[in-house]
Amino acid sequence: MPLPIEQHRLYPLTTPRSLAFFGASNNYASMGTVILRALLDFGFKGQVYPVHPRETVVQGLTAYQRTEDIPAAPDLAVIVLPTRIVCETLAVCGQKGIHNAIIVSGGFKETGPEGAARERELIEIAERYDIKIIGPNCLGITNTHHRLNTTPHRYPGQPGFVGLVSQSGSFVTQMFTYLDNLGLGFSTAFSIGNEANTDLVDCLEYLGACPQTKVIALYVEAIRRGRAFVETARRITPHKPIVALYVGGSETGRKAALSHTGSLSGPDDLYEGVFRQCGVVRASSLAELFDFCMALGQLPEPAGGQIFVQTHSGGPGAVAADACGRAGLALPEPSPVTRQKIAELVPATGSIKNPIDVTFTKDIVQFFSSLPQALLEDPQCHLLLLYYYLPADMIKRALVQMGLPREDLETKINEIAQMMSRNIKRLIDEQRKPVVCFSYQDRNEPAMRMLARSGVPFYPGPEPAVRSIGAMIRYKNFKQKLAARGEAVR
Repeated sequence: MPLPIEQHRLYPLTTPRSLAFFGASNNYASMGTVILRALLDFGFKGQVYPVHPRETVVQGLTAYQRTEDIPAAPDLAVIVLPTRIVCETLAVCGQKGIHNAIIVSGGFKETGPEGAARERELIEIAERYDIKIIGPNCLGITNTHHRLNTTPHRYPGQPGFVGLVSQSGSFVTQMFTYLDNLGLGFSTAFSIGNEANTDLVDCLEYLGACPQTKVIALYVEAIRRGRAFVETARRITPHKPIVALYVGGSETGRKAALSHTGSLSGPDDLYEGVFRQCGVVRASSLAELFDFCMALGQLPEPAGGQIFVQTHSGGPGAVAADACGRAGLALPEPSPVTRQKIAELVPATGSIKNPIDVTFTKDIVQFFSSLPQALLEDPQCHLLLLYYYLPADMIKRALVQMGLPREDLETKINEIAQMMSRNIKRLIDEQRKPVVCFSYQDRNEPAMRMLARSGVPFYPGPEPAVRSIGAMIRYKNFKQKLAARGEAVR
């Protein structure tokens, strides 16, 4: 089992009570100032000590001209300084008793032999003073539950359950809004840069122990400690899913990784084997990485690969069935008992075969409550793939005909959308079976927004939905193999 999170070596880095900030000023255009403003705007609750050789006040905070002048040794140093003075600054931090540092500054091994020598000096200083480093050449840490954000970008969403380790810096920040649009959020996200003395494996181990993290996402350009990665991942995957996007497998990807962080990548099939060996679910694209996290982090495990498809249009149902068939998933027919139940809910123009096609219903509550409940109660149904179609314009016309005042329309539409999404979430919780929704509606539609807020995975079409279902089944199968070999899954 993972260590208690408070005992992990990275805990003071991710949950500092105080920090010294090097590189911010009253010049709003400087990178250090931008990062300090993002930190303060995010509501960091700890003490912040800006260090500046001339200023006495930086961004409204009392500034200190020397590190030695700070009243007590902070838990963390954030360094956004010219490369030539980073090593000197880290040494002064060590002398002050600061044992954790995020080094945003670049110009180290990613730039060639001279930068590599500078990074070796940095590591020697860290070893001398027992300093744990994130970076250099990174954006550090965003711990949404601790209100810590050392990136230059504002975090717009809510604290979430997706833990991320990224060997790219801007990748983390560019996912802030992307995840928020999916109804997701980060728990803790690491941008690890050159991995001077804290690497992907260390951060993976931390997220495995993190109670706020339900699923771990990895953006991988190269794994330096292969054996340690396998051992760490195998300890985590029985309890928590890991999804990885590896981008160094092609020749062009390998060259990009080398120039980006100075990392050497390996053949694609080697990494494929490593991931399979330790139960890491591999994604083939950025979208898939978080699509898989959305399903694995929000839904109960499926008992198997038998899927019922519910739709109220033949086309989407056929496309969904085709996607399932291509993925090797089975579409069993409903049992006689289930057919009897749903025959009362499906008009004569519809179909009670799988896919179950309603075609039209006068009672939308039946479509989003009674019908999916009957399908989920069928023992042959391991998962429900639901075509989620609830256009606001159609609801609006009906409400107008019913005499609802126009000024109340938006509120009522949102209420209806919220009620339907809560019905689906209730069924998932009660039946302990996954319901995966897809639609061709825009995510900004009230129905889609409410679905995401309710914690129900929603995909823009059946193909990404089915791929995410496949990820859930692969993860479940790996855990079953462990159990069959006597490796207990607790």
